[in-house]
Amino acid sequence: MGLLRRNKKGPQDAQGSQKTKKSRRKSFFSLISPSDVTEGSLQVWAGLPPKIRQDPSLASFQMEHNRLHGESHDENSDEIHNEEIAMASNEDGDGSSDHSESFITIKVPSSSNQEPTTKPDEHEISSHPNPPHHTPESHHSPHNLPHNAHFYLHHDDHTNLKEDPLYRKYLKSGFLIICWFTFAIILMMKKEKILTTKTLAVPANDFKGYEFRPMPENRVLVTMEGTFLPTEYSNETTEYLSVALQLVTFAADTNDTISVDEAQLLENIGDVWRVPLVKPEDVDKAPMVTKKHHFTVVSEHIAYDNPDLGVRIKMWTTNFDQDFAVKVTYDVEPMNVEVGVIYAALIMVLLYVLIIWEIVHRTFATVIMSTLAVAILAGLDDRPQFREIIDWLDIETIMLLFSMMIFVAVLTETGVFDYIAVYTFKGTGGRIWPLIHGLCAITVIVSSFLDNVTTLLLLAPISIKLCEVVELNPVPILMAIIVHANIGGTLTPIGDPPNILITSNHYIAKHGVTFLTFTLHMAVGVIIVGIQTMIQLRFKYRNISDLRLKIPAQIQDLRREIAVWKRAAASLSSYSKDADLVRETLMKKVKILQHQLKKKSITGAVETDLYKSTLDELQKTYPIKNKTLLIKTGIALIFTIVLFFVQSIPNLQRLTLAWSSLLGMLLLLVITSKDHPEAFESIVSRIDWAVLLFFGAMSCIIEAVSRLGFIHWIGKQTEAVIMSCSEESRLAVAIIIILWVSAITSAFVDSIPVTTMMIRVVVSLAENPALGLPLQPLVWALAFGPCLGANGTLVGASGNVCAAGIAEHHGYKISFIEYFKFGFPLMLGSVIVTTGYLMVSHVLFTWH
Repeated sequence: MGLLRRNKKGPQDAQGSQKTKKSRRKSFFSLISPSDVTEGSLQVWAGLPPKIRQDPSLASFQMEHNRLHGESHDENSDEIHNEEIAMASNEDGDGSSDHSESFITIKVPSSSNQEPTTKPDEHEISSHPNPPHHTPESHHSPHNLPHNAHFYLHHDDHTNLKEDPLYRKYLKSGFLIICWFTFAIILMMKKEKILTTKTLAVPANDFKGYEFRPMPENRVLVTMEGTFLPTEYSNETTEYLSVALQLVTFAADTNDTISVDEAQLLENIGDVWRVPLVKPEDVDKAPMVTKKHHFTVVSEHIAYDNPDLGVRIKMWTTNFDQDFAVKVTYDVEPMNVEVGVIYAALIMVLLYVLIIWEIVHRTFATVIMSTLAVAILAGLDDRPQFREIIDWLDIETIMLLFSMMIFVAVLTETGVFDYIAVYTFKGTGGRIWPLIHGLCAITVIVSSFLDNVTTLLLLAPISIKLCEVVELNPVPILMAIIVHANIGGTLTPIGDPPNILITSNHYIAKHGVTFLTFTLHMAVGVIIVGIQTMIQLRFKYRNISDLRLKIPAQIQDLRREIAVWKRAAASLSSYSKDADLVRETLMKKVKILQHQLKKKSITGAVETDLYKSTLDELQKTYPIKNKTLLIKTGIALIFTIVLFFVQSIPNLQRLTLAWSSLLGMLLLLVITSKDHPEAFESIVSRIDWAVLLFFGAMSCIIEAVSRLGFIHWIGKQTEAVIMSCSEESRLAVAIIIILWVSAITSAFVDSIPVTTMMIRVVVSLAENPALGLPLQPLVWALAFGPCLGANGTLVGASGNVCAAGIAEHHGYKISFIEYFKFGFPLMLGSVIVTTGYLMVSHVLFTWH
């Protein structure tokens, strides 16, 4: 390696200039000298994504890695990434520059299979007024390192980012400080609520009493756990457990558990609560069910002036010829649900204000609002214990996302997404609408059998690469893929989590809703909705230029590259000088790209044919980079997909989707660890932890909102509206209400609690003999509602957020407003069409 010197900026002779110009296409420009690279910084560099790690501006790290370890960082590093990032250059070509920049040229030994085109002196020093332009022909693979490498030191601090107005910064900071101050004060003042739980045995021919003090002032919440029948089966039994709350007086030495003679009954508090029981012979095998009931304590009950006054929970069984065991929990200070609903609505409004107007990142918004929701529960005397909050986390979804993200990270290394994109481009002849229709059709088919998260994690990278190949804006295409993934998930009972909840309900399954009948009824609606969606898309983008990049491709590419490099730099913390060195190097690259972006934006000097290529060139540019790794990944992926299908068979259900994906991911890491033992840190670094944190915080918000009574209130209002309709229009109104309420609510609230709540409403309506409503039309309406409603907003489904995260990692941002403008009209159109389909098939022709 040659000596390193620096020259002051000055004119070059003609011969030196000519040599530099000739060798410019084969030169690599690094932001740091190899002598400054340390072993620790090499470890930090090894954890960067391939697109960053293999960039020519970081060639010094690759050279030092080869020198120290005698091999390249990746077995096929010359195949991992062939994209080049344009370096800052003098667009006018006159060698002038308005910035003071200096360049250092160092001599790098040439490869054994490559002869230098020029033979400068061993210690040749050159200074350049501007960094040479890096052309697409050059290759940054360590195996193809040129004989000259230029280390470019950039000192320009100019950025081209538009900052928020000062008043908006103060408003945002003020709002966040108020939120923090609110939940900090409340959480420091309020303790976790720890309730007393007793396990009692109710005798067959007597009652069991449980007395407690102090005297409640408003209401008493009694929670019981035992072998109770679900609510939908309450009309199918004659065995009941009756529970009464009584105002009594006791002797001073009375124990908690008492007999009839030890208490003097003053009066009953509220009505008797009757809970249906399973048959005595089924007690040992029936599952435990939790029931809750509020008893209201009026002012007259607490007017007695008696120190021995207390409350007794009295329990006795009816038509039950054996002792019955029950676990009883009471709460003398339950939360006021009426007030809780108002606070829950406020939390949801604040959350969407933060997300819609992008005041903060959506993940940070969910973390803030989830903490505020817990604080509000604490303020209403219902602060959950920490283990309860852990139970709120949707571990199933988070583990599924984590596992599939690792699959996608490894598949990216093989180049299969680029390869599929090129051959899809070949199959459609480069025509835009056949390409879009093909992608959407594939998405519908795949998502009908795989969950939407897996579908979008696999198809989103292919869609983005396809759009880059044909120079389309990936954002509308990716949003169309999201919409069709949710439509396809409606088709089968295993396509979307709401469908799984619906078909696994015992009451619904018992009344003829099988896999075949579900798929048959949904297929007609899915086909109609698919046609309507494509017609609406064709009308929206009737001018094909609306799908093109509005900003020149080169400027768009620079902006994406800046975002990618900034994200890589932000992922490195200042825990060591080595990490600081790598981060500072990355930020130098950001400044170079920002400077180039500024010059191109001002001068408009953009090469319009930069990405124009023939099909043969594309096929040569994007081959399968690592066939061995692709085969191993394919084996693990096929194993995972087979498990997905097996777990959908009732008699073979042993693993959830999360466990299936986790086993497949572990298999992938096991069979690839032999060849790439050092790759694990690099793979883990490419997991979108912000998306995982978003789902964790969002599940806490939904559970807190549900605990505040918001979702139950929606269900009650829906049931009240349907009950108020006349008999002849009741079925039509029930279908419309269930469909639209579940769709609109699922657009803003997670579909799983919405579906759980609406299942209770549907079952309650169907089993009410006075209404005479058939079950199946209500089930189809409920199945369509949450799945189609998820298309309304960016946070309507887990897959939506995952796809947005993938787009962001590729440098394309899908904002809440942009998706809302795209998805909400499509959602309204699909729900309107579905309403017509259900009206015709079940109200007019009574298909059920």
